Amino acid sequence: MEKRGLKLSDEKNVITNINDGFDFLGWNFRKFKGKLLIQPSRKSKQKVTKSLSRTVKYYHEASQELLIKKLNQITRGWAEYHHCVCAKKTYALIDHRLWGILWKWAKRRHPRKGRKWIKNRYWHPKGNREWSFRTDKAILYQMMDMPIVRIRSLNLKKNPFLDSEYFEHRRKQHKKDKETAYLSSTAALSGYYAL
Repeated sequence: MEKRGLKLSDEKNVITNINDGFDFLGWNFRKFKGKLLIQPSRKSKQKVTKSLSRTVKYYHEASQELLIKKLNQITRGWAEYHHCVCAKKTYALIDHRLWGILWKWAKRRHPRKGRKWIKNRYWHPKGNREWSFRTDKAILYQMMDMPIVRIRSLNLKKNPFLDSEYFEHRRKQHKKDKETAYLSSTAALSGYYAL
């Protein structure tokens, strides 16, 4: 590495016990009771929460439909990135935090209105959900609706440059697994996102 002018960063490289865990690419790798679990890292959760909060503050005077569109870009993208690790509890946590942020946003817009009025103004029942932040044209995506789809084991004897067919087949298979999992989810079966 030194010949090429590269150097390891002391801040980013740490030798640690796998039971203590380490963060890498937004995930936390740690062994719990002898089993390796990969979860979204604490920094990643804080970062997405701050991003959602900043977006709501920036669009505090925008229409509900525009706000939903901007929030969906963040929530869907973040959920897509973490869909292959143990993230269901994290999805529920971020959804709960976002609900709190939106509730404050709605109360700030209508300081003289009661809770019931605010709920009926911005949250409407849809399918089996009583609290659905939506309009007639847009609905807020909930991370809990993203299915967890594990990535299949990689054949370590394959080379990405020589065995491109294997990697293409693997990519298509993962996409198919993901679509199948989503179509069998409660949100898809109930037509929750169909407007």
